[in-house]
Amino acid sequence: MSTTKLPPSSIPIFTTVASYREWRRKAYAEKKSVGFVPTMGALHEGHLSLVRRSLAENDLTVMSIFVNPAQFAPHEDLASYPRTLERDLELLAEQKVASKQPSAVFLPNVHEMYPSGINQDVNQQRGTFVEVKGYGEQMEGKSRPTFFRGVATVVTKLFNAIEPTNAYFGQKDIQQALLLRHMVTDLLLSHPSPNNLHIVPTIRDTSDDLALSSRNAYLSPAGRKVAPILYASLRTAEGCWAAGGSKLDCINAATKIIQRRIEQANEEGLDVEMKLDYLEMNDAGDFEVIEGDVTRSSKGDAAVILSGALWVDQTRLIDNILLGSVGRIVR
Repeated sequence: MSTTKLPPSSIPIFTTVASYREWRRKAYAEKKSVGFVPTMGALHEGHLSLVRRSLAENDLTVMSIFVNPAQFAPHEDLASYPRTLERDLELLAEQKVASKQPSAVFLPNVHEMYPSGINQDVNQQRGTFVEVKGYGEQMEGKSRPTFFRGVATVVTKLFNAIEPTNAYFGQKDIQQALLLRHMVTDLLLSHPSPNNLHIVPTIRDTSDDLALSSRNAYLSPAGRKVAPILYASLRTAEGCWAAGGSKLDCINAATKIIQRRIEQANEEGLDVEMKLDYLEMNDAGDFEVIEGDVTRSSKGDAAVILSGALWVDQTRLIDNILLGSVGRIVR
C-alpha cells in the first residue's frame, strides 16, 4: 500500500490491485461481506448515500476513486473533470452507520487499471475491452457512442479486483446500471451476482429537485438556475403518461416545457445557452424505443425508462424517471 503524495486519511488507501487483494483475502478468511461503491471522485451526497447503504448491508465497505479515460471521447472533459481527492477522503471518513465506517479506498492510477495503456480514441486502443452488444447503442449510447464500452471495461476490471459481495449504483445513470446487470449476467460473474448489483434512487437537491452530479460543479449561477427544468419536463411527461396520454403526446408536452424555459431565460436576460439533446421513453429490459402511439394501458406493467439529456452551456445534464413496475429494477 503506497501513500506517496496522498492526502492524510483515516481510511486505508490501496493504490495497487496486489495490495488490495491481500486485504481482500483476509476478509474472505473472516467470512465478511464486502460492499462496493465505484466512483470517479468529486463526491456528493448521491455517492455518500450509496456508501451508507453499503455500510448498513455489509460487514466491510470499499469505495473506488478512478477517473476512467476509456469512457471519455477525445472531445469530452477528461482533463477538466473535477478532482477533489482530499475533500473526498474527508467526506468518506465522516460516514458512519451503526458504528460501521468505510473500510478501504481503492485508488489506482491509469497504468494499474490499463497495463497495456489507454487512448481516448477507440481506434488507437490496444488491449482487452468489454462491450455489451445490443444494449449500449440506444439512449445515452446514441449521443456517446464509445461511452458504455469504456464503462463496461472499467467496471469489469473493478469487479475483478474488488470482488464485492454487493455493489451499489445510482438510478441517475439508469442505463449504465442496467447494462452492467446484463454484463454481470452474461459474463457469469459471482462478485457481485446480478441480484447483488443494487440500483439506488437518485438523490436530489432539496431546494429544486436537481439530480446531484459531479458535473453540476461546472454550472454557472445562471446555468444552475435553469438546470432543474430537465427534471420538471420529465415530471410533466410522467403526469401525461399516468393520465393515459400516448408516448408521443407525453414527450411533446415535456419538450414544450424545455422550449418555454429557453424562451424565459432569454426574456430574463440570463447569460446561458440551453439545448435539448433528447427526451425519450425506452423499454427498461432491452432499451428499445417505445412506439409513439403506445399508452400506459397498452404497455401494461412493463417497466419504462423516461429519460432526457440537456446541454446547459458546456455542461450536459442527464436525468430519468422510471414508469410502470420497477420494483425489480431499483432495489
